[in-house]
Amino acid sequence: MARTGSELPKVCIIGAGCSGITAAKALHEHQFDFDCYEKSDRVGGNWVFGNKNGMSSAYRRLFINTSRERMQYSDFPMPKHYPVFPHHSQIAEYFDAYVDHFGFRSRIRFETGVKWAERRDDGVWVITLDNGQVEHYDALIVANGHHWDPRYPEPPFPGEFDGLILHSHYYVDNDIFRDKNVVVLGMGNSAMDIACEASEVAKRTYLAARRGAYIIPKYIFGRPLDQIVTTAKIPWPVRQRLFEWTLRLAVGRMEDYGLPKPDHRFGEAHPTISGRILDRLTHGVITPKPNIAELLGNQVRFADGSVEDVDVIVYCTGYKVTFPFFDENFISAPDNDLPLFRRVFKPDIPNVFFIGLLQPLGAIMPLAEAQGQWVASYLKGEYALPPREEMERDMERERARMFARYVKSKRHTMQVDFDDYLADLKRERRKGEARARRQGYTLPIPRQVP
Repeated sequence: MARTGSELPKVCIIGAGCSGITAAKALHEHQFDFDCYEKSDRVGGNWVFGNKNGMSSAYRRLFINTSRERMQYSDFPMPKHYPVFPHHSQIAEYFDAYVDHFGFRSRIRFETGVKWAERRDDGVWVITLDNGQVEHYDALIVANGHHWDPRYPEPPFPGEFDGLILHSHYYVDNDIFRDKNVVVLGMGNSAMDIACEASEVAKRTYLAARRGAYIIPKYIFGRPLDQIVTTAKIPWPVRQRLFEWTLRLAVGRMEDYGLPKPDHRFGEAHPTISGRILDRLTHGVITPKPNIAELLGNQVRFADGSVEDVDVIVYCTGYKVTFPFFDENFISAPDNDLPLFRRVFKPDIPNVFFIGLLQPLGAIMPLAEAQGQWVASYLKGEYALPPREEMERDMERERARMFARYVKSKRHTMQVDFDDYLADLKRERRKGEARARRQGYTLPIPRQVP
C-alpha cells in the first residue's frame, strides 16, 4: 500500500493562500511531487494587506470575524497570545509560521502565476506560467480564492455620479471619507466594517441596504458566537430556533435599529457579524437607507424617494467566482455556480480538484484543510470515489437542499454549514476508504509526467 513519490501523480497547485498552503501541506506529508504557484512574494492570499498580487481585499484595520479557535488548522493552533479575534497581520503571520513549521516553503514558486491551464486528451495538464514557461502535471488543484474579482451592482444604477465610486475590494482606510458624505451599499461584513470606519471621520454616513440581514455580535453571553452550539448532532431546524431565540434575546429586532426586516429566517442567508454597527446606529452616526434608486451627479436618490448629497459611494456587493486560467467553455462558474461533489471533485474531470471553493457559516480554513487531506488520500489510492452516477445524485440532493434553504442570490451558490460539512466529509472518507480496500488501493491517476 505504501508508495514512493516517484509512483504518485505529479500535482500542480494554483494559489498559496489559506486553502492552497494546507493542500500543499497534505501533499508534502504524503511525499508527492508537486509545485505550488503563487503570484505574490508571500503566502496568505487574501489575508496579506497590500498584497503585491493585487488580489487581497484586506484593509488596514481589518479584524477577523470568526474566533481564533474556529479559524485555526487542526494540527497548528494559533498562538495563545493572539486575541480571540486577531488582526489581519497576525493571521498573515500565522500562515507564514504554518508553512515554515511543516517545512514546504521550497515547494512554493513565488511571484509566478498560472496564465493558462489546459488538459490534454490523455489527461495530462499543460500549465503555462506567466513567465512563458510550460510545465506538465498529472493532477491540478485549484485554490485561487473567490474574494478577489469584484462584482458591482447588476444592472448598474441609472444616472451618473460625479464623486468617487469604489468597490470594497479596493478600500484601504478611512482617510478618503474625512469630512465627506458617504454611502456604503451592502449588508455584509465588509459593509458594516467600512460604514463604522467611515462614521468616525465622515460628515454623514449612510448605510444602504438592498435587503435585510441578521446582524449578530461577536460575543453573546460572554462567549464568541461561533463557539455556541457547535455540533452537527443537533438537527439544523433545532439549531435555527435556538439561534433565533438567542439573537432576539441578546440583540432584538433589526427594525429596532432602523434596518429593514430580513425577508428570511436566520440561517437562510449569510448572516453578518459585527460588534460595532448596532452601537454606531443607535448613536445616530450611521443613517440606514433603502437601496439606491438613482445617481444624480453629486446626489443619490434612494428607493424611499429621499435624496442626499453624496461625495463617496462604496459598493460592498460581493465577488465573482472566476478562473482566468481556464477556457470558460471548459470550466467556469456562471452566476458564481460551479456544481461539485462535496465542493471538491468535478465528476467529469477526474484529475482536477477545488480547495476552498465554498462559503461556510464559519471560517474556511479548517474546511480547506479537510479537503486537502481528502484529495491527498484520493490521489494516493487510499480513498475511492463513489460511481459517477452516485456522485451526481449526491450533488443534486445537496444543491436542492441549499437552494431551498437560502434566499436566491449569487452569494448563496456554495453555502455549507461548518460543523455539518466536516462531519459529512468524515463519513464520506470512511466510506471511500472501505471502497478503496475492496478495490485493492489502485492509484486513480497513475503518474505519466516524468
